[in-house]
Amino acid sequence: MKLKNILAATACMTIIGTATLAQDGPSVDTVLATVNGIEITVGHVIALTDRLPEQYQKIEDAELYKGVLDQLINQTAISSTTDAEAKDIKLAIENETRALLAGRALDQIGAAAATEEAVLAGYEAKYGNLPTELEYRASHILVGSEDEAKALVVTLAGGADFAELAKEKSTGPSGPGGGDLGWFTPERMVPEFSGAVKELAAGGVSAPIKTQFGWHVIKLFETRDIPPPTLEEVRTEIEGELTDAAIKAAIEKFEADALIVRSDVVIDPSMIRKMELLK
Repeated sequence: MKLKNILAATACMTIIGTATLAQDGPSVDTVLATVNGIEITVGHVIALTDRLPEQYQKIEDAELYKGVLDQLINQTAISSTTDAEAKDIKLAIENETRALLAGRALDQIGAAAATEEAVLAGYEAKYGNLPTELEYRASHILVGSEDEAKALVVTLAGGADFAELAKEKSTGPSGPGGGDLGWFTPERMVPEFSGAVKELAAGGVSAPIKTQFGWHVIKLFETRDIPPPTLEEVRTEIEGELTDAAIKAAIEKFEADALIVRSDVVIDPSMIRKMELLK
C-alpha cells in the first residue's frame, strides 16, 4: 500500500489521537476522529498499519500511529469528493475486495504449512543426508604451451618459489597474485583442472594440465570439509518452499472444487485497455 506523507501528522490530530488513547479501555471500535461525519476508529488504524510495507513497520509506534491516523483523515476528506457510485470505482472496489480475501486465505494456508515440525522435516530431507564436500585451496601458473609448462615443473622441482614464478610467467588473471585461486569446490573449475586437483596431496605440484584456457601447473596447499548449512541459515529458504508448495496445492484444489463456467463470448483483447468504457 502506498502512503503519501504518512509522517506529516498535524498538531490537531496528534492532540485528538493522544487524548482518545489515554482513555480507559480503548478498543478497536474507539473513535479517534470523524471527518464529514465518517468515523475513524482504532480498528481502522490497526488494519492500515498491518498492510504497510516493511520499511514503515520499523518506525517507532507513537510516530507511526500519528502518521497513519493523519493519512486516514486525509484519505477520508479527499475520498468524499469522489463519486463512490462511479462504475470504475465500484468495479475497482470489487477487485480489491476479491484480492484481499484471496490473499488472506492463501496467507493463512502458507502460515499453517510452515510449522516448526514441517521446517525440521524439510531441513532433514534436504540437508540431513548430504555427503561431505571437499573444498580446495590451490594456486596455478597458466602458460600457452606444453613445453612452457614442462619447463615450469622442472624449475619448481629445483626449488623455485611457486608464487614468484607465477608472478613472472603466468598469463592468467591470478598471476599478479602469485597464482592464488583461494578456496574453491571442484564444480567451479573446468573438469580437467578439477580432476588434476583431486589427485594431488597437500603441497603437491601437478604435471602440465591442458584446458580450454591453456596449460596449467597447479599446486595444492590444503583441503577442508564443507559442513552442510545449519537450520537457521536455511530456515527462510525452507519456510518459503513449504509455503509456496502449500499455496500452489491450495490454488489447484480451489480451482478444481469451484464451479467455474466460462462464457463463449469472444472479445477483442485490445478492449481490456479501454478505460473510457467505464466512464
